[in-house]
Amino acid sequence: MEGHLVDKTIGQVLEENARKHPDSEALVYPNTGKRYTWASLDAEVDLLARGLLAAGVRPGDRLSMWATNVPEWLTVCYACAKIGVIFVTVNTHYRRAEIEYLLSQSESHYVFTIPGFRGFSYVDALLEVAPEIASQGRTGLKSARLPCLKKAFYLGPDESLPQGFWSYAELLRGGESYPQDKFRELADSQRVDDIINMQYTSGTTGFPKGAMLTHQNIVTNGYWIGYRQGFTHEDRICIPVPLFHCFGLVLGAMAALNHAACMVILDIYSALDILVNVEKERCTGLYGVPTMFITLLQQKSFSKFDLTSLRTGIMAGSPCPIKTMRETIERMHMRDITICYGMTETSPVVTQTTSTDSLEKRTSTVGRVMPGVELRIVEPDTTEELPQGEIGEVAVRGYVNMRGYYNLPEATAAILDKEGWVHTGDLGKFDPDGYLVITGRWKDMIIRAGENIYPNEVEEAIRAMPQVRDVAVVAVPSTLHGEELGAFVIVHEGQPPVDAREVRRFLRARIANYKIPRYVESVAEFPLTASGKIQKFKLREQAAALWGK
Repeated sequence: MEGHLVDKTIGQVLEENARKHPDSEALVYPNTGKRYTWASLDAEVDLLARGLLAAGVRPGDRLSMWATNVPEWLTVCYACAKIGVIFVTVNTHYRRAEIEYLLSQSESHYVFTIPGFRGFSYVDALLEVAPEIASQGRTGLKSARLPCLKKAFYLGPDESLPQGFWSYAELLRGGESYPQDKFRELADSQRVDDIINMQYTSGTTGFPKGAMLTHQNIVTNGYWIGYRQGFTHEDRICIPVPLFHCFGLVLGAMAALNHAACMVILDIYSALDILVNVEKERCTGLYGVPTMFITLLQQKSFSKFDLTSLRTGIMAGSPCPIKTMRETIERMHMRDITICYGMTETSPVVTQTTSTDSLEKRTSTVGRVMPGVELRIVEPDTTEELPQGEIGEVAVRGYVNMRGYYNLPEATAAILDKEGWVHTGDLGKFDPDGYLVITGRWKDMIIRAGENIYPNEVEEAIRAMPQVRDVAVVAVPSTLHGEELGAFVIVHEGQPPVDAREVRRFLRARIANYKIPRYVESVAEFPLTASGKIQKFKLREQAAALWGK
């Protein structure tokens, strides 16, 4: 390391682990029985990388992963990193319109997918968007709606391989014939400042944007995240959070990779499954949003599990109730659990608590600034820096900053200024000890169980209902999820009021489930400013009174 930076690519860190700890477990999927040592993981990643090259994948191509935490997720991610392919993560809750938008906006050349998730077929969705896959996918794909797409890869049983898709096993077989020397030359040419990952986020407005991140962004961030948790190669980290999110990929997988800690990956969230596998795998760390920890602690069978192996972990995504933090430390033995704050555009973590911080600091603040990161509080309109203790917008600068949003220069300029500061849209202040306290949001973003949701995207979806004239979506306080969504709806004259069930039914096939409002209220009018703008702060007050918990 030089200063605060880790000057290594993902591939270099993986290979170093394989040399230093070849027989230590690296990656465990307890529900499938799949287990890798660092040596066997590196070997499969290399073979897969060669297979991708044999299939025509080239450095700089975009490759999207639309899958839950399946065993192939990280091997594909690491293989892309070794050969300079930009790995695009896809939210598993996306539906047809959302996957079409992402694949189109990212100009993805390749896509990996699983059969589906929670009753929704990913394969059918892809074939709706690009029906040419079935007829041309193995001979030369030319999609009318996704002109950049060249191949679709399937992560599922070979016997159910959809027509036109390529299998993971085929890639591995193809890798056996690709020259090792050509692969090695390409792998050795990768640079730490190469863009390697695109994480799609709602940014400062409603539609997702691809934040471009480099090796150095996520490797260095992962190192310091693991450092503040005291990770070593003897730790075993349970990761039930989605890998498509920075929480799973950077806070989880990259932190573990940097310290050669074993990753115990759970595919689909289940409170009981987490408790079973923490005990069985003797995990020392556990990641989750506050909602998850609340659910774990409330399990009727909680006391039957031996969780004494736990020591650390991360609770992030929304504010942590002090009762939950206390119980997590006392009943789950996670005395060194930490809190993080950041955003996708900052790789993501910019502040974190430590194991020695008090219970109060781990609940009322989001920690102190990470090494190599500058953070200041500014007046939102003028960007003038404010004195300690005053509330303003959180601005960030340092190695963590993304390179920008892919193909969206105006959106990039709106969040990343000419002096290199990322303007987060969050409001906060420094306490007298230098800890950051987040007090609210300058923008209207809603955070539900760790997922960023921008109201205007949801509003546009609801406006497509024939009877709806206008709609305003706001945050509703929630003990369980931090925030829920509430929608105030104005219907056209002569139309009956709409209710929550009707809105949910309409939206279910159109947007991800977590974006669908839990609460709906039909109103005659919105509170407006003199210039005609909706006063959302007043609607938030109404929502809290109507539905807040």
